[in-house]
Amino acid sequence: MESKQLKWVLLSILSLIWGSSFILIKKGLIGLTPIQLGSLRIIFAGLFLILVGFKSLSKISFQQWKFIALTALFGTFIPAYLFAIAQTEIDSSVSSILNSLTPLNTLVIGSLAFGLHFRRNQIIGVIIGLIGSALLILNGAMNHPEQNYYYALLVIVASVCYATNVNLVKKHLSGMAPLSITTGNFLVMLFPATLILFFTDFLDVVSMPQVQHSMLFIVILGVIGTGIANIIFFKLIQLSSPVFATSVTYLIPIVAFFWGLLDNEMLTPIQFLGAFIVLIGVYLSAKK
Repeated sequence: MESKQLKWVLLSILSLIWGSSFILIKKGLIGLTPIQLGSLRIIFAGLFLILVGFKSLSKISFQQWKFIALTALFGTFIPAYLFAIAQTEIDSSVSSILNSLTPLNTLVIGSLAFGLHFRRNQIIGVIIGLIGSALLILNGAMNHPEQNYYYALLVIVASVCYATNVNLVKKHLSGMAPLSITTGNFLVMLFPATLILFFTDFLDVVSMPQVQHSMLFIVILGVIGTGIANIIFFKLIQLSSPVFATSVTYLIPIVAFFWGLLDNEMLTPIQFLGAFIVLIGVYLSAKK
């Protein structure tokens, strides 16, 4: 398959996988704390990737390990905990929409730290995206006083982390096999995630049926939604550009929204407007 066709196939697969991740987080939080969920997500993904990709680690040079560690930190470690904490207070569909700010943040960080240049329509896109996000958050806070919408800021921080990761991979790890990058990432994260999990009450509650049921969702999230998805994502970055790769976030909210409907989530008309404005901003920022 030609690279032009392949990148669209990979983009579609990623949107389905990552669009389903938010509902898996929601189900996982029924029996797990956010810290336990984030740690288990990394551990399950790490064990799977080391099992299938251990030999690929030999392709990582000594000099590249510092970038492997940085992409692990920004690409998975910090966001895994931020998304879990955020969804204790905001709906999974709202979380997915705010995650679509990643392409905008990719442009901003690419310009400030990696020497990329803005075009006028991209600057307008950034401003429009921020307006839509503010509308989404403020209206959500008004209509859901029982939820703390300050937690939505954690999703925005996570999208900044994702944007940093994309630029780092494109600049410093572009020639490396996606399996090597992903396996290296999770090898770096496995010990700290296990240590964090150890300091929770996980060992005391792991035998509870509710906890074990939640863990099944996190196994799926870790292996497919994190491990396999990261391999696909790094391949997509190499085949395309950082902004195209992060444009998967156009499609993620659509998948997440339908999962949310099945789980009795619903956006207000104003939130729909905010979501639409966010996607317009993202579209303008990525338009050539």
